[in-house]
Formats: sequence, C-alpha cells, structure tokens
Amino acid sequence: MYILSKIIAGTLARIYLWRFRPIIIGVTGNAGKTSTKEMVGAVVRRIKKIRVAKGNLNNEVGLPFNIINNSADEYYEKGGSFIFGVKTFFKAIFGLFSSDYPEVLILEYGADQPGDIKKLARKYRPHISVVTTVGDVPVHVEFFKEADSVANEKSNLVKVLSTSDFAILNHDDHRVLEMKSKTKARVITYGFSEGAEIRPSDVEYISNEEGQPIGVNFKLNQGGHFIPIMIEGSLGKSQAWSAAAASAVGLVLEMNLVQISEALRGYHGPKGRLKILQGIKNSNIIDDTYNASPASTHLALETLRDVPALRKVAVLGDMLELGKYSEKAHFAIGTFAGEIADVLICVGSRAKNIASAFSKTVVGSKKEVFVFDNSNDAKSKVRELISEHDLILVKGSQGMRMEKIVEEIMAHPENKKDLLVRQSRRWLSK
Repeated sequence: MYILSKIIAGTLARIYLWRFRPIIIGVTGNAGKTSTKEMVGAVVRRIKKIRVAKGNLNNEVGLPFNIINNSADEYYEKGGSFIFGVKTFFKAIFGLFSSDYPEVLILEYGADQPGDIKKLARKYRPHISVVTTVGDVPVHVEFFKEADSVANEKSNLVKVLSTSDFAILNHDDHRVLEMKSKTKARVITYGFSEGAEIRPSDVEYISNEEGQPIGVNFKLNQGGHFIPIMIEGSLGKSQAWSAAAASAVGLVLEMNLVQISEALRGYHGPKGRLKILQGIKNSNIIDDTYNASPASTHLALETLRDVPALRKVAVLGDMLELGKYSEKAHFAIGTFAGEIADVLICVGSRAKNIASAFSKTVVGSKKEVFVFDNSNDAKSKVRELISEHDLILVKGSQGMRMEKIVEEIMAHPENKKDLLVRQSRRWLSK
C-alpha cells in the first residue's frame, strides 16, 4: 500500500508541476527548517499567491501530497488511511482542471537516510534552495555516521539547480557554506559572520510593560542598507537566521527591504519552537518542545541566558538518535546549562548525563538539579518548583513528550487544547 501510494502521489505531483509550472522554493537543514519555511511564506505571500507545505510531510509520500493539494491537515486527522488516499486521488484529478493553483510552492525536503534528498530534488526540482544548518553531530546516526555525510546529502538540494536558479546558504555553518562549490546557481549567503551578504545584527529581546518577554528585535543589513525587524511571540537568534534567509528569497523575487520588513511584521512563528508562553505564578515559559538536537538545545540555552529574569529554570529531556555521540553531547549540554540555569530538571535516561555534568559545573553553588525518568513523573515537580517571575525553558526530543510539562505549567487552560492537537499531529506524521 505504501509503495502504491508513493507511485500514485509521485506521478500526480509531477503532472501538477508540468500543468501549473509553479516556482518551487525548497528548504532543508538539520534545524530551523520549519521556522524558515514559514518565514519565507510570510515574505513571499506579500507579492505572490503561495502554498506553504503544512506539517513536516517532507518525504517521498508526504511531499507530493503538499504539491497536489496541501492535505497535511486531513492526513493528520485520518492517519494516512485508505479512505484518505482514495479521496485525495479523486480531489487531485479534479484539481488538475482548476485555475486556482499557487504561483509559488514552499516545500520542506527531509532526509532520514542517504539518497532521500537526492531523489526528492530530482523529482521535484526547486528553483530556489535554502539550506539552514548541518551542525557537528549527525542526525539519524544509524544511517549518517558523521556530519559531513549529512551535509553531502543536504547539498543535493543545491546540486540540482541550474545557472538561472538561486542557492541561499547559511554563512555561519562552514559545511553549508562549502556547498557553494557544488552548485551552478547564483549563491546568496546569510548569517552573523563577516562576509555574509545578508547579516542580522543588534539582536535584543523586548518585553511588555509588566516586564514579560514578548519577542525579539534585530536589524537586517544588506548592501549598505538595513531594515528593522520585530518578531513577536518567539525568541532566539534563530528568528534572525530565518528572517535573513527569508529576506534573501524576497530579494531574489525582486522585493525591496521595506516590503520585506512590512511582510515580517505580522509573522508569528510555529508552535513549539522557542515560543514564549505565560506560565503559572506569573512565570514565563520558553516552549521549545517540538524536537531537540545538540545544536538546537545549545541555542535554546543561549536564549534562556540572554532573556532577563529573576531566576532561570531549564527542563531538559533526552536528545534522541545520537548513537555514539549521545554521552558526549549530553555532557556538553549539562556543562553549558551549569553556566546559565539556577535550577535544572532532567527527564530521561540520557539526560542523566546532562545532570551529571551540571552538578560538576555548579559544585559549591546553591543551584539545584533533579532527575526523572519521564515527563509524567517530572511535571508535578516542575509545577511545585516554579516561583513568581521565573523563566522556564522546556526542551527535549519528540519521544520524550516534553509538551506534557508545558501543559502542566501553562497559565491559560484554554491554550492547552491547541498544544495537545499540535502534539497529536506531530506523532501521526512520524
């Protein structure tokens, strides 16, 4: 059934691309894909009729569905059932006669094992490719033994580009930057480092009158000009990276900096990615529970460090699928957390290494550390530990279900249903 679905969906998707000839913007990377995809959508939507691929359906079956009719929501509800497949097939046939197809598709390209992006990029070749980051620790380590092999797979999204296309590369990640030698396309770089064509600067966090963090401000510099950007509801340097990548796409499509700044003004980032929420006891939560890798966890801790608060609490779960890198990566996170957090709560067997490194770092201080086997056991303790005006980071891999802790300490019960719906969709997409 899976193979048949893949063949049918793939064939229909290619027919759609031949029939409607949309511009395809492809996004890949080990972190920041979804935020970047959404921010690109916010920018391009100002001048074009677009479709931003929903969910994380980024493989050989999911990506064609997003090309055909963006049926990710129904996929999550039906769980990819036979009825869903039949219904989608007939909708796709009728859709070929529509005049309402998007001018631009913004798609996410994922890789679980070598060859995945190579196949996707050849079948659904982008015109603009955006590569976010690779990092130093490989994902899906059972298939990718080192970061260089991950980078090689990701580079397939720029290798397929022609001389009239564009590759948008993160200047701050040397493995991504090296991809410029692997493409015929025009290369545009972005990042904080010297030499990047689009550079964020002056990142600062903003608060409301009550002192609660509400977002981040920064500047984007390009060609001697700059624009101010404000992102509400989300925190972290990652917002600046994503905005810089989205701005590069906007410039390729002949937008100006003022248009780009205005387009980003109404942007609100995806849930579970450094989202700022109000917690119990007038606390504030940084909800980064969508997933976790060493790079994204380090970035989340940097955010916890940089946002002002009376006391800082880190709730960190296992980072999964790291193989032989697991122990070292968790120790490194624990050492870094020791420089930042006043209280650390660790969840999972691997996170015990975070706790161990944290304890060694904070010897002689009054900092506290607690360890739990799972999020259900941890959530009541986290609730008990919270004091007024605390800033609490909650972070961990999908399998750790760290969103249960966020649900436990959220101030507004009406938001909990939305959190649970998001998590159920995430699990169905795995």
